[in-house]
Amino acid sequence: MTDQQATLARKLIALLDLTSLNDDDTDGRIVELCQRAMTAAGPTAAVCVYPRFVALARRTLDELGGQTVAVATVTNFPAGTAPLDEVLEQTRQALADGADEIDVVYPYRALLAGDADSGFALVRACKALCADRALLKVILETGELADPALIRQASLDAIEAGADFIKTSTGKVAVNATAEAARIMLECIASSGMNVGLKPAGGMKTLADAQVYLELAEQLNGSQWISPRHLRLGASSLLGDLLAHAGVDSANVGGGSY
Repeated sequence: MTDQQATLARKLIALLDLTSLNDDDTDGRIVELCQRAMTAAGPTAAVCVYPRFVALARRTLDELGGQTVAVATVTNFPAGTAPLDEVLEQTRQALADGADEIDVVYPYRALLAGDADSGFALVRACKALCADRALLKVILETGELADPALIRQASLDAIEAGADFIKTSTGKVAVNATAEAARIMLECIASSGMNVGLKPAGGMKTLADAQVYLELAEQLNGSQWISPRHLRLGASSLLGDLLAHAGVDSANVGGGSY
């Protein structure tokens, strides 16, 4: 471990959305997640939990002094096929419970079937609810879209409809974040001129894995762009390796759903 690696690890911890999206999540597991977010190397950017745990996560973080740690939750998750009214109700309730960020799944199956209008309408409607209240992060499920042209189309449509972030993956499919998809998404962000961030999610386990996305973002948007407002990493299993590189005991750090 070098001083350079330790500095990099601490920088990446501050960009991490520490996540638990398991079907068997419990109150106890979410409390533990919030405790892990308050690392000895500094807090993570956010915790990401199922909607039923939003209020608990917010309360726990506040009790731990983690007011700066955002609470993110997921809607239309993971399949991206819920009716629009249901997605909007999920979003309203999450906001009422104290969510700072909404990670909504773009209806990628509709796009695969040739319907781009549904995705645009969903993002625009969710943005109307989140405006001035929460960040809207749109999960494109790039591993399922696969075709670079479709990834580009979904990225541009989500940005135009009001996304604050575009996110690669749910972490629930065979192919999650890839450098190829991230590059396309970053190119779309750069060309749009909009204040939009990127969240690669799933599959990152080491500092080297995460560094790929950091360097891509710096290459395409500049080092000054790198901040929790513009780059997040959705990968709970990454935290232990980052803490080790930061020189922090990670013996009690567990992995999340990604």
